[in-house]
Amino acid sequence: MTETAATPAWHVAGDWFDTCRCNIPCPCTFAQDPTYGDCDGVLAWHIREGRYGDVSLDDLNVLMLGSFAGNVWKGTHSEAYAAVFLDDRADEAQREALQMIFGGQAGGWPGNFVQMFDPEMRGLEFAPVRISIDDDLATWSAEVPGQVEARAEALTGPTTPEGARVQSTNLPGSETGPGQVATWGRALSYRADAFGFNFERENRSSKHITFDWSGPE
Repeated sequence: MTETAATPAWHVAGDWFDTCRCNIPCPCTFAQDPTYGDCDGVLAWHIREGRYGDVSLDDLNVLMLGSFAGNVWKGTHSEAYAAVFLDDRADEAQREALQMIFGGQAGGWPGNFVQMFDPEMRGLEFAPVRISIDDDLATWSAEVPGQVEARAEALTGPTTPEGARVQSTNLPGSETGPGQVATWGRALSYRADAFGFNFERENRSSKHITFDWSGPE
């Protein structure tokens, strides 16, 4: 894709995490089949710094509900559908930029992932998307009041040094693209009641992965 007036140069970097139905650790991130053959969950992005042309995207949030069966990375998945909540603090120009980037039309890694995942879109809403991530990655959470809530804590155990995080590099199925670092966690709870998604679970997989994307190439 070449840069045009409709698709300026852009860059966003920040934090992504999910809470999903899989056991810990989520096999999807290792490019394996989901634990139960299908998966659903909450995916959240916090943009620490970003620009779409001259439009600043700093501190904006995006949340998605997603479901699929099979292995996304092998191209053998089916029944993929999603719904997206975009930060209602965004002004008109920022809203257009978020839709272009996260909808895949602006290219970069989101464009590749959307083509691979190819979900049926069940809804898009501008709403209060609240995301909280501890600086030391001890906990992370997301909320769309009355519709979605997800809370997770960093995974630890008897042989994990105090304050250290359980992390992976060179992920074979990184949802945010190559070269990122995953921090593994446990979903304390997550629930959704929106756009036909209706679930409530606890003690399942969660992971935090950084993202650093640019486009339109």
